[in-house]
Amino acid sequence: MPLPINIQELFTGRVVEWERLEFKEGWNPEAVLRTVCAFANDFHNWGGGYIILGVAEKEGRPVLPPKGLEPEQVDAIQKKLLELGHKLRPAYHPICEPVQVQGKLVLVIWAPGGDQRPYKAPVSLAKDNHVWAYFIRRHSSSVEAKGADEQELIALANKVPFDDRLNTRAKVSDLQPGLIQSFLARVRSELAGTTASRSVAEVAQDMHLLGGPPEAPMPLNVGLLFFTSKPTTWFPCTQIDIVQFPHGPGGGDIIERSFTGPLDVMLQDALTHLKNNVLAEYVRKRADRAEAERYWNLPYAALEEALVNAVYHRSYEEREPIEVRVLADEVLIQSFPGPDRSIPMDDLRAGRPVARRYRNRRIGEFLKELELSEGRNTGIPTILRVMSENGSPVPQLDTDEERTYFLVRLPLRPAPDESASLVVGTKSALSEHQVTAQVTHEGKPLLDSALVNLARAFPKASAQVTAQVTAQVVLNCQPPRSAREIMAHLGLRHWKTFQANYLNPLLEDGVLERTIPDKPKSRLQKYRLTDAARAWLAALNT
Repeated sequence: MPLPINIQELFTGRVVEWERLEFKEGWNPEAVLRTVCAFANDFHNWGGGYIILGVAEKEGRPVLPPKGLEPEQVDAIQKKLLELGHKLRPAYHPICEPVQVQGKLVLVIWAPGGDQRPYKAPVSLAKDNHVWAYFIRRHSSSVEAKGADEQELIALANKVPFDDRLNTRAKVSDLQPGLIQSFLARVRSELAGTTASRSVAEVAQDMHLLGGPPEAPMPLNVGLLFFTSKPTTWFPCTQIDIVQFPHGPGGGDIIERSFTGPLDVMLQDALTHLKNNVLAEYVRKRADRAEAERYWNLPYAALEEALVNAVYHRSYEEREPIEVRVLADEVLIQSFPGPDRSIPMDDLRAGRPVARRYRNRRIGEFLKELELSEGRNTGIPTILRVMSENGSPVPQLDTDEERTYFLVRLPLRPAPDESASLVVGTKSALSEHQVTAQVTHEGKPLLDSALVNLARAFPKASAQVTAQVTAQVVLNCQPPRSAREIMAHLGLRHWKTFQANYLNPLLEDGVLERTIPDKPKSRLQKYRLTDAARAWLAALNT
């Protein structure tokens, strides 16, 4: 059975052993069984892993040319693996394929994450052994799960990630062969050359996109997300909304674009739109040196990592889109829910995220094949690094105590003076970023001094939603307003976005208060100005 990866690329010299890959020079049944057990347990929800037999390793890298295996060895090992699969509790059987690498025969063992975890393996294959243990991957090693790790693994029983679950509302015929063929060609999979002569079901089975009984297979959610033209049929709000505010929130003009389709297509289309309409590179000659200074208003690598992370880690069970808001001085990317509670926010903000597991193990697997994600906790550190190298302000990461959302703020590096020229980017993008939001009161622009006083009175709210937006809300809420009325005034559509980024900061900083404080979720709930907000408004009127 062909494997859904390009095996030859594992021997380019760039690949090293890690939690999803292990090289072994020879056949050691006990060691292989433990690693198969660890991959099947898939402790971090990465989708299992691969064992390459017949290849030695040095400092984690394959030693080339490989030593290889004899053909009779390969046949005997495959028969032994079938027997060993029954020794796991419950039984589990990996997928094997002999492959020629640089003239040598190696055996690739593919062990996807199992549906019946946790799995146990015998600690010894001796006849008198009566001890079984759980094994998990820890970096590039398979180790016995003990203490808290064992308890956590047991707690994962039957908790298959959403993207790896069966979708009983879909049929195999919903998977589109053209999208599958395109994906396999892009990742240079050995399966790409077999799709023309085989059925969609056969290819999907090889890609581990189907589940259920043999007589009635059903697609997994990940197959519907990547290989159907309209994933929204099964997962509403699977989209990326890009909202640009040329004159700031509440300024009247809003440019909206929504991107849908297969996850990889949706992601690439949204990134292309942002690259063409938001990013700009500047060059400025320096009097003190021959080389010109070049920088971007926002480095593409930071934007890409932030948006890929949102697609990778959002929940496709929640009916909330990913939203990208483009303001005059920053780009905000928000997704729902927030990071796993096992990741301390202080570590995340410092660029030291160590995820205990991933919410979407199969989505991450496909994004890694497309080289859109590395899946090694490198996204946030990359964002921090490229922003620093570009001379940009430090990005901000935010969520709430319940981890209901995740917000990435990417500040734009300010536009240069007139001595600099725009070399990459659109004139419309440049002009939009130079516009300052105007707030009017009784037909006249609000004075800067009034906005400064407002920011001093409500520093938290003004830092979160800007003083201009705070002023718009105060002026609009002189009579009490419902949440929908405030959203409409600000040009916002999504409740969770409005609640997290606008309403909650305004309530917490004492700009607004509820008219029915004892029943926050009342359908009659409205929001009115606090005494402090009315005092600012009274000073403005005088």
